[in-house]
Amino acid sequence: MKNMNGHSDEPLVENDPLTEKVIGCATKIHKVVGPGFLENIYHQALAHELNKADIQFFSEAPLKVMHDGIVLGDYVADFLIDKRLVVELKAVEVLTKNHEIQLVNYLAAIRFDIGLLINFGSQKIQVKRKFREFNRTNLTSI
Repeated sequence: MKNMNGHSDEPLVENDPLTEKVIGCATKIHKVVGPGFLENIYHQALAHELNKADIQFFSEAPLKVMHDGIVLGDYVADFLIDKRLVVELKAVEVLTKNHEIQLVNYLAAIRFDIGLLINFGSQKIQVKRKFREFNRTNLTSI
């Protein structure tokens, strides 16, 4: 169901059709283009495939990172899809735990529930679904 802002009110889940479509677009790119290019090549290719699939998105979308009611800075998402899914692209040999942690931190800071981390740099495409697991009651002061 669409809300008055034009995006779905339903939360994304692991096998959500939207994430599956985005993963399908990325997989198609990797099969055709292969590894070995800089991230911006894959970024342009994914934008093209998302347009062809009629998936609404913002490319390099600036999002405010907030803490305690103040803006700490801006985070620029590679893609913001349907105002609810963050997609981060990489073109590295292998994804690290730090790449995953960074995406989860971004999700928590901008209050989005799900993100996709897609790596085009390896021989086989790597896709990680990351979910916001943020509980303010577990925070303590330093």
